[in-house]
This record gives sequence, structure tokens and C-alpha cells, in this order.
Amino acid sequence: MKESKIGSLASVDKALEIFELIATSEEYQTPAALARHTGMSLGRTLGVLQLLTERGFVEHGTGQSHYTIGVRGIRLSQSIINNLSILKYAKPIMQSLEKEHDEAIYVAVLKETDVFFLDMVDTEQTIKATKLIGQSFPFFSNAAGKVIMAFEPRDYLQRYLVKLGRKQSLVNIENFKEELLSIRNRGVAVDIGGLGDNVTSVAVAIKDYAGKVLGALTLIAPSFRIIGERLEREIIPSMLLNAQLLSSRFGYAAIIA
Repeated sequence: MKESKIGSLASVDKALEIFELIATSEEYQTPAALARHTGMSLGRTLGVLQLLTERGFVEHGTGQSHYTIGVRGIRLSQSIINNLSILKYAKPIMQSLEKEHDEAIYVAVLKETDVFFLDMVDTEQTIKATKLIGQSFPFFSNAAGKVIMAFEPRDYLQRYLVKLGRKQSLVNIENFKEELLSIRNRGVAVDIGGLGDNVTSVAVAIKDYAGKVLGALTLIAPSFRIIGERLEREIIPSMLLNAQLLSSRFGYAAIIA
């Protein structure tokens, strides 16, 4: 490995160490204290702190003499906590759904403009879709992304479309808006082909106490097994029921008209 690359990795490691110290310490962290903890010079420590401050991960505390975790750092911490909580509470429900339907069940979250498949319980079926755990896909290309976007505030869609950049040309915006409205009314998204040829995904939203979408429970299977009455009478009602059960773990209470 080249020396410059080693130096870059060491710098990243020190920046993460400083961020962790500020985020977890019960005591105020001054530049001098951080320099002692990390073994860096005061000048280099100040340089790292300036970078972390500019990125919003840390900020100056009262009197500018010490540093505290910043807004972006708080959001990052909350995101990590939410993901760990989703994995903890979702696993038994995913296992139950897999046992009931004998199909692969995933839990997915939205990261920037992509859906990231965090965890899965696989089916024992001989014919199955390719495993997607750890992979990410544009939100508009699959049921998980669509159901998450359907329950976001209406103005969020435009923000996400702007973030797509050139990929925005792949989306027929008016048709997509109509599809999201239908998903919102029905509570479930069904997509065929977005995750691969002859692959169907069925997704329902996981919500917290405020109705904010934390992620999506998603069933993914070869399309020939997800057709007709099985989809409408078996899979969709079961997915909706289990999504409500999982959401209740986060304090969500559905409003019954």
C-alpha cells in the first residue's frame, strides 16, 4: 500500500476517533484534551476539528472553548439507532412472514436516493430471486422505495428527484406521482421487474409514533409465484398486518376511519 494511502486512512481513523470522543464523552472535549487522547499535535487536531465542524458533525460549545456533537452528527447517530432498532424488532416478524409464505423477506431503508436492503430471511424454495442483502437500488425502481416515498411529505419527492441528477430522466414524473398516490391509498407497493427480470417485490411501510416512515418490509420472489389470488388474498393482507405489528413497536397507532 502506498504511503499516501496509508496516511489518508490514518487521518480518517483519527477523525473518527475524535468524533467518537466528542459524541460519547460526558466531559467537555477541548482541542488540547482531544490532542492528548489521540496523540496528535494540537495543530493537526484543530485541522480535523475544523473539517468536522464544516461538515456539521461537531460544533463549538458554549464559549467556543470545547466541542459538542453537531446536527449532522446527531442525525447520523439517530439513523444508526433506528437501523439497529429496526433489525432488532423486524427479525422475528420477518421469520414469521417467511414461514407463512415461504418467500424471502427483507427489511429496507432509504439512504439518500437509494433503497438499501439491510437484512433478510431467505426462503427454502429451490427457485428463488438473487439475494439482495447489502445491495442498494434507486428508490423509483422497486416496491420498497416506492412505499417509503409514498408516505413521505408530498414536497419530498421533488427534493429526491433533484438529487437523482441524470437518473431523473429515467422517471416519468407524472406517472410516478399517480403510482405513489395509489400506493398511499392502498398501503402497499407492488413492483414487477425493477429488481430483475421476472422478479416481483411487495412492500409495506414501517412507521414510528409520529407516522414517519423508518423503512419497509419487503417480500421478494420470482414473479410466477406472486400472481392472482395469492397476491391479493394471502400476501398483501399478511404484509399489511405484520407491518402494523412492527410499527406498533415504535409507538405507531393506525387511525381507523
